[in-house]
Amino acid sequence: MPTKPLEVGVCSWSLQVKSIPELKGFMDRLGINLVQIACGDPHHAAWDEGDNMPKAAKAAGFVMGGAMLGFPGEDYTTPQTIQKTGGFGDPALRPERIERLKWALNRTRELGLTDLMLHAGFLPEVGDPDRKPFLDTLTKVSQLAADKGVTVAFETGQETSALLRQTLDDLKCPNLKVNFDPANMLLYDKDDPIKAVERLAPDIRSVHVKDANRPKKPGTWGEEVLLGKGQTDTKKFLLTLKMVGYTGPLFIEREVGDPQQRFNDIAHGVRFIRDVIA
Repeated sequence: MPTKPLEVGVCSWSLQVKSIPELKGFMDRLGINLVQIACGDPHHAAWDEGDNMPKAAKAAGFVMGGAMLGFPGEDYTTPQTIQKTGGFGDPALRPERIERLKWALNRTRELGLTDLMLHAGFLPEVGDPDRKPFLDTLTKVSQLAADKGVTVAFETGQETSALLRQTLDDLKCPNLKVNFDPANMLLYDKDDPIKAVERLAPDIRSVHVKDANRPKKPGTWGEEVLLGKGQTDTKKFLLTLKMVGYTGPLFIEREVGDPQQRFNDIAHGVRFIRDVIA
Protein backbone atom coordinates (compact mmCIF):
# COMPACT_ATOMS: atom_id res chain seq x y z
CA MET A 1 0.00 0.00 0.00
CA PRO A 2 1.14 3.59 -0.48
CA THR A 3 3.38 5.21 2.08
CA LYS A 4 1.85 8.71 2.09
CA PRO A 5 -1.61 9.39 3.58
CA LEU A 6 -4.27 10.45 1.04
CA GLU A 7 -1.88 9.90 -1.87
CA VAL A 8 -3.46 10.55 -5.27
CA GLY A 9 -3.40 7.68 -7.73
CA VAL A 10 -5.32 6.43 -10.75
CA CYS A 11 -7.30 3.33 -11.73
CA SER A 12 -5.40 1.63 -14.55
CA TRP A 13 -8.56 0.80 -16.53
CA SER A 14 -9.56 4.45 -16.65
CA LEU A 15 -6.57 5.07 -18.91
CA GLN A 16 -7.62 2.20 -21.21
CA VAL A 17 -4.07 0.87 -21.35
CA LYS A 18 -3.12 -2.60 -22.53
CA SER A 19 0.51 -2.78 -21.40
CA ILE A 20 2.61 -1.86 -18.38
CA PRO A 21 4.94 0.52 -20.31
CA GLU A 22 1.86 2.35 -21.62
CA LEU A 23 0.50 2.66 -18.07
CA LYS A 24 3.86 3.88 -16.74
CA GLY A 25 4.07 6.49 -19.52
CA PHE A 26 0.64 7.92 -18.68
CA MET A 27 1.41 7.97 -14.95
CA ASP A 28 4.67 9.82 -15.54
CA ARG A 29 2.82 12.42 -17.62
CA LEU A 30 0.21 12.79 -14.86
CA GLY A 31 2.92 13.23 -12.23
CA ILE A 32 1.63 10.37 -10.06
CA ASN A 33 3.27 7.19 -8.84
CA LEU A 34 0.29 5.24 -7.43
CA VAL A 35 -2.13 2.95 -9.27
CA GLN A 36 -4.96 0.57 -8.50
CA ILE A 37 -4.30 -2.05 -11.13
CA ALA A 38 -6.69 -4.27 -13.07
CA CYS A 39 -5.49 -7.77 -12.27
CA GLY A 40 -5.82 -8.77 -15.92
CA ASP A 41 -8.15 -11.76 -15.98
CA PRO A 42 -7.42 -13.28 -19.43
CA HIS A 43 -11.16 -13.93 -19.86
CA HIS A 44 -12.14 -10.34 -19.13
CA ALA A 45 -9.41 -7.68 -19.35
CA ALA A 46 -6.08 -9.13 -20.37
CA TRP A 47 -2.75 -7.30 -20.39
CA ASP A 48 -0.37 -7.68 -23.35
CA GLU A 49 2.17 -9.12 -20.88
CA GLY A 50 -0.17 -12.00 -20.01
CA ASP A 51 1.20 -14.13 -17.17
CA ASN A 52 4.30 -11.92 -17.08
CA MET A 53 2.24 -8.87 -16.10
CA PRO A 54 3.00 -9.07 -12.34
CA LYS A 55 6.75 -9.25 -13.00
CA ALA A 56 6.55 -6.30 -15.43
CA ALA A 57 4.39 -4.25 -13.03
CA LYS A 58 6.71 -4.83 -10.09
CA ALA A 59 9.69 -3.79 -12.22
CA ALA A 60 8.00 -0.65 -13.57
CA GLY A 61 8.84 1.52 -10.58
CA PHE A 62 5.34 2.68 -9.59
CA VAL A 63 3.46 1.86 -6.39
CA MET A 64 0.40 -0.41 -6.59
CA GLY A 65 -2.34 0.14 -4.04
CA GLY A 66 -4.44 -2.95 -4.67
CA ALA A 67 -5.77 -4.94 -7.62
CA MET A 68 -9.25 -4.86 -9.19
CA LEU A 69 -11.24 -7.84 -10.46
CA GLY A 70 -14.10 -7.61 -12.92
CA PHE A 71 -16.03 -10.73 -13.93
CA PRO A 72 -16.61 -11.88 -17.52
CA GLY A 73 -20.26 -11.32 -18.45
CA GLU A 74 -20.95 -8.32 -16.24
CA ASP A 75 -23.22 -6.07 -18.31
CA TYR A 76 -23.45 -2.39 -17.37
CA THR A 77 -25.82 -1.40 -20.20
CA THR A 78 -28.57 -0.53 -17.68
CA PRO A 79 -28.95 -0.80 -13.89
CA GLN A 80 -31.24 -3.76 -14.55
CA THR A 81 -28.68 -5.67 -16.64
CA ILE A 82 -25.93 -5.25 -14.04
CA GLN A 83 -28.34 -6.34 -11.30
CA LYS A 84 -28.76 -9.63 -13.18
CA THR A 85 -25.11 -10.09 -14.15
CA GLY A 86 -23.02 -8.34 -11.47
CA GLY A 87 -20.73 -9.97 -8.95
CA PHE A 88 -22.05 -12.99 -7.08
CA GLY A 89 -25.71 -12.03 -7.55
CA ASP A 90 -26.76 -14.84 -9.90
CA PRO A 91 -26.62 -18.20 -8.04
CA ALA A 92 -25.96 -20.03 -11.34
CA LEU A 93 -22.78 -17.99 -11.90
CA ARG A 94 -21.38 -18.29 -8.39
CA PRO A 95 -19.26 -21.44 -8.89
CA GLU A 96 -17.41 -20.05 -11.92
CA ARG A 97 -17.00 -16.66 -10.27
CA ILE A 98 -15.51 -18.26 -7.18
CA GLU A 99 -12.99 -19.91 -9.54
CA ARG A 100 -12.24 -16.45 -11.07
CA LEU A 101 -11.79 -15.12 -7.54
CA LYS A 102 -9.27 -17.87 -6.72
CA TRP A 103 -7.30 -16.91 -9.81
CA ALA A 104 -7.45 -13.22 -8.84
CA LEU A 105 -6.28 -13.91 -5.29
CA ASN A 106 -3.21 -15.66 -6.68
CA ARG A 107 -2.62 -12.79 -9.12
CA THR A 108 -2.95 -10.28 -6.27
CA ARG A 109 -0.19 -12.05 -4.35
CA GLU A 110 1.96 -12.34 -7.50
CA LEU A 111 1.69 -8.54 -7.74
CA GLY A 112 3.05 -8.31 -4.21
CA LEU A 113 -0.31 -6.99 -2.97
CA THR A 114 -2.73 -7.86 -0.18
CA ASP A 115 -5.82 -5.93 -1.36
CA LEU A 116 -8.34 -7.00 -4.01
CA MET A 117 -11.33 -4.86 -5.01
CA LEU A 118 -14.48 -6.15 -6.72
CA HIS A 119 -18.22 -5.61 -7.07
CA ALA A 120 -20.00 -8.12 -4.85
CA GLY A 121 -23.28 -7.67 -6.72
CA PHE A 122 -26.63 -6.35 -5.50
CA LEU A 123 -26.93 -7.27 -1.82
CA PRO A 124 -30.34 -8.73 -0.87
CA GLU A 125 -32.25 -6.82 1.80
CA VAL A 126 -32.65 -8.20 5.32
CA GLY A 127 -35.55 -10.67 5.27
CA ASP A 128 -35.09 -11.55 1.58
CA PRO A 129 -34.84 -15.37 1.17
CA ASP A 130 -31.87 -14.84 -1.18
CA ARG A 131 -29.89 -13.11 1.55
CA LYS A 132 -28.52 -16.14 3.44
CA PRO A 133 -27.11 -17.96 0.36
CA PHE A 134 -25.62 -14.66 -0.84
CA LEU A 135 -23.95 -14.00 2.52
CA ASP A 136 -22.76 -17.63 2.62
CA THR A 137 -21.02 -16.95 -0.70
CA LEU A 138 -19.39 -13.79 0.66
CA THR A 139 -18.22 -15.76 3.72
CA LYS A 140 -16.55 -18.20 1.32
CA VAL A 141 -14.96 -15.22 -0.45
CA SER A 142 -13.59 -14.11 2.91
CA GLN A 143 -12.23 -17.56 3.75
CA LEU A 144 -10.52 -18.01 0.38
CA ALA A 145 -8.99 -14.53 0.66
CA ALA A 146 -7.87 -15.09 4.26
CA ASP A 147 -6.06 -18.26 3.18
CA LYS A 148 -4.01 -16.08 0.83
CA GLY A 149 -3.57 -13.20 3.28
CA VAL A 150 -5.75 -10.92 1.17
CA THR A 151 -8.31 -8.27 2.15
CA VAL A 152 -11.29 -8.03 -0.23
CA ALA A 153 -12.97 -4.62 -0.56
CA PHE A 154 -16.46 -4.45 -2.06
CA GLU A 155 -17.13 -1.45 -4.24
CA THR A 156 -20.07 0.71 -3.17
CA GLY A 157 -23.01 1.76 -5.29
CA GLN A 158 -25.61 -0.94 -5.81
CA GLU A 159 -26.96 -0.75 -2.26
CA THR A 160 -27.55 1.85 0.44
CA SER A 161 -24.76 2.39 2.91
CA ALA A 162 -27.15 1.20 5.66
CA LEU A 163 -27.57 -2.16 3.90
CA LEU A 164 -23.81 -2.48 3.30
CA ARG A 165 -23.13 -1.56 6.94
CA GLN A 166 -25.66 -4.19 8.10
CA THR A 167 -24.15 -6.79 5.76
CA LEU A 168 -20.59 -6.24 6.98
CA ASP A 169 -21.83 -6.39 10.57
CA ASP A 170 -23.72 -9.63 9.86
CA LEU A 171 -20.75 -11.22 8.08
CA LYS A 172 -18.25 -10.44 10.86
CA CYS A 173 -15.35 -11.13 8.48
CA PRO A 174 -12.43 -8.84 9.37
CA ASN A 175 -10.91 -9.12 5.87
CA LEU A 176 -14.04 -7.90 4.06
CA LYS A 177 -13.91 -4.12 3.65
CA VAL A 178 -15.19 -1.26 1.45
CA ASN A 179 -13.82 0.28 -1.73
CA PHE A 180 -15.75 3.56 -1.50
CA ASP A 181 -17.00 5.12 -4.75
CA PRO A 182 -19.16 8.18 -4.05
CA ALA A 183 -20.25 8.62 -7.66
CA ASN A 184 -21.65 5.09 -7.88
CA MET A 185 -24.09 5.94 -5.09
CA LEU A 186 -25.45 8.72 -7.30
CA LEU A 187 -25.29 6.79 -10.59
CA TYR A 188 -27.42 4.03 -9.02
CA ASP A 189 -29.46 6.67 -7.11
CA LYS A 190 -28.98 4.83 -3.81
CA ASP A 191 -27.50 7.14 -1.20
CA ASP A 192 -25.89 10.39 -0.05
CA PRO A 193 -22.11 9.90 -0.35
CA ILE A 194 -21.25 12.21 2.55
CA LYS A 195 -23.53 10.44 5.05
CA ALA A 196 -22.33 7.10 3.67
CA VAL A 197 -18.69 7.98 4.43
CA GLU A 198 -19.59 8.59 8.06
CA ARG A 199 -21.54 5.32 8.29
CA LEU A 200 -18.91 3.14 6.62
CA ALA A 201 -15.80 4.96 7.90
CA PRO A 202 -14.31 2.11 10.00
CA ASP A 203 -14.30 -0.22 6.99
CA ILE A 204 -13.22 2.06 4.13
CA ARG A 205 -10.09 0.43 2.75
CA SER A 206 -9.67 2.41 -0.47
CA VAL A 207 -11.48 5.13 -2.41
CA HIS A 208 -12.39 5.78 -6.03
CA VAL A 209 -12.67 9.53 -6.58
CA LYS A 210 -15.32 10.09 -9.23
CA ASP A 211 -18.20 12.55 -9.69
CA ALA A 212 -21.73 12.15 -11.02
CA ASN A 213 -25.29 13.42 -11.12
CA ARG A 214 -28.31 11.37 -10.13
CA PRO A 215 -30.54 9.92 -12.88
CA LYS A 216 -33.27 12.22 -14.15
CA LYS A 217 -35.59 9.23 -14.60
CA PRO A 218 -35.93 6.34 -12.09
CA GLY A 219 -34.44 3.05 -13.28
CA THR A 220 -31.91 4.68 -15.62
CA TRP A 221 -28.25 5.54 -15.10
CA GLY A 222 -27.12 8.82 -13.67
CA GLU A 223 -24.41 10.74 -15.52
CA GLU A 224 -20.70 10.64 -14.73
CA VAL A 225 -19.19 14.15 -14.91
CA LEU A 226 -15.88 15.94 -14.47
CA LEU A 227 -14.57 15.91 -10.91
CA GLY A 228 -16.00 18.84 -8.96
CA LYS A 229 -18.86 19.44 -11.42
CA GLY A 230 -21.44 16.96 -10.07
CA GLN A 231 -23.64 16.23 -7.07
CA THR A 232 -20.98 14.32 -5.14
CA ASP A 233 -19.72 17.63 -3.68
CA THR A 234 -16.21 16.24 -4.12
CA LYS A 235 -14.56 18.91 -1.99
CA LYS A 236 -16.83 18.15 0.97
CA PHE A 237 -16.43 14.43 0.30
CA LEU A 238 -12.63 14.64 0.51
CA LEU A 239 -12.75 16.78 3.63
CA THR A 240 -15.22 14.34 5.22
CA LEU A 241 -12.83 11.46 4.51
CA LYS A 242 -10.12 13.41 6.35
CA MET A 243 -12.54 14.21 9.19
CA VAL A 244 -13.41 10.54 9.81
CA GLY A 245 -9.71 9.66 9.91
CA TYR A 246 -9.27 8.02 6.51
CA THR A 247 -5.61 8.04 5.51
CA GLY A 248 -5.59 5.56 2.61
CA PRO A 249 -5.19 6.12 -1.14
CA LEU A 250 -7.39 8.25 -3.40
CA PHE A 251 -7.70 6.63 -6.85
CA ILE A 252 -9.16 8.75 -9.62
CA GLU A 253 -11.57 6.74 -11.76
CA ARG A 254 -12.92 8.04 -15.08
CA GLU A 255 -15.15 5.80 -17.18
CA VAL A 256 -16.44 8.02 -19.97
CA GLY A 257 -14.77 9.74 -22.92
CA ASP A 258 -12.11 8.76 -25.44
CA PRO A 259 -8.55 8.11 -24.19
CA GLN A 260 -7.38 11.71 -24.65
CA GLN A 261 -10.47 13.11 -22.89
CA ARG A 262 -10.02 10.67 -20.03
CA PHE A 263 -6.37 11.64 -19.66
CA ASN A 264 -7.26 15.35 -19.59
CA ASP A 265 -10.05 14.74 -17.07
CA ILE A 266 -7.80 12.65 -14.82
CA ALA A 267 -5.08 15.35 -14.98
CA HIS A 268 -7.74 17.86 -13.88
CA GLY A 269 -8.68 15.46 -11.07
CA VAL A 270 -5.09 15.21 -9.80
CA ARG A 271 -4.89 19.01 -9.53
CA PHE A 272 -8.37 19.27 -7.99
CA ILE A 273 -7.72 16.71 -5.25
CA ARG A 274 -4.28 18.07 -4.38
CA ASP A 275 -5.72 21.57 -4.05
CA VAL A 276 -8.45 20.36 -1.68
CA ILE A 277 -6.30 18.22 0.61
CA ALA A 278 -3.26 20.53 0.66
